[in-house]
Amino acid sequence: MRIPALILALFAALPAQADVLLAARTLRAGTLVEAGDVILTSEAAPLGAAQAIDEAVGWEARVTLYAGRPIPIASLGPPALVDRNELVTIVFQSGGLEIRADGRALGRGAEGDVIRIMNLASRSTISGTVSGPGLVSVP
Repeated sequence: MRIPALILALFAALPAQADVLLAARTLRAGTLVEAGDVILTSEAAPLGAAQAIDEAVGWEARVTLYAGRPIPIASLGPPALVDRNELVTIVFQSGGLEIRADGRALGRGAEGDVIRIMNLASRSTISGTVSGPGLVSVP
């Protein structure tokens, strides 16, 4: 017996019943998600929603997450190591040569993000990659 394609399409369109992670309180963008900020519940899981606590805890909210709503994985990211207007150390390395300079971050970023920075000595603006807390590497 063959099941009509329309019936299969209807079942595929229904949300899957599984665990889903909800925000326990409203979390503003830039907030580091902690274990007390989330609730694991059994209800219809929307596509792309976090389904386990470890998918959200330790990550940073990139947008505001509202209390009682599912947490989309796409709205989470690694925590920022450099904030806008923070004083940073600019590091240039080539072979055995290493040059360090003081700079000011013109953007916010996590490890591996490319941000703009201003060299405080020359006032020139360059791009660099966040390589640690307060550290930006330039090519």
